[in-house]
Amino acid sequence: MTKIGIITGSTRPGRNSLQVAQWVKELADKRGDAAYEVIDIADYHLPMYAEPISAAYSQDYQTPEAKPWSAKIAEMDGYVFITPEYNHGMTSALKNAIDYLYPEWNNKAAGIVSYGSSGGVRAAETLRIVLAELQVADVRTHPAMSLFTDFENMSVFKPADLHAETVGVMLDQVIAWSNALKTVREK
Repeated sequence: MTKIGIITGSTRPGRNSLQVAQWVKELADKRGDAAYEVIDIADYHLPMYAEPISAAYSQDYQTPEAKPWSAKIAEMDGYVFITPEYNHGMTSALKNAIDYLYPEWNNKAAGIVSYGSSGGVRAAETLRIVLAELQVADVRTHPAMSLFTDFENMSVFKPADLHAETVGVMLDQVIAWSNALKTVREK
């Protein structure tokens, strides 16, 4: 069965990304078309990236925290990134977690769910640029939520009903691309 990791994009106290990730997983689990798992980057306690330049390519990680992170990301066929927008971009925690690895990401698919004052669209666009370098095929459909209308007091996630349908379309695309890219990884 296709395995899709739903990756949180923040580690700070009071973050909203875990609420959003759990909501996406609830919607995804109703589909029955893949095994979905929330992957909370906060659980991996990744220090600031300080691996030797060769580590990301050789998977000879020196940081003990990198090894379980590598194993988890490697076992997935695709991803859904939950990214808040901080200062017009993705969070440093998400960028740091992504930068730890290279081959584990290659030839897989990803969807992006963003949120922020402007729906998190600038964070999603910066994430797309990074994913392209990692040979990750990101899908077109992009649920974007507002801190003002989809969160109560900017902290309790209460998404508008229309977002569930958009998440469904995004997951259709992530599953299709994840399955197609399995053939590339098997070569």
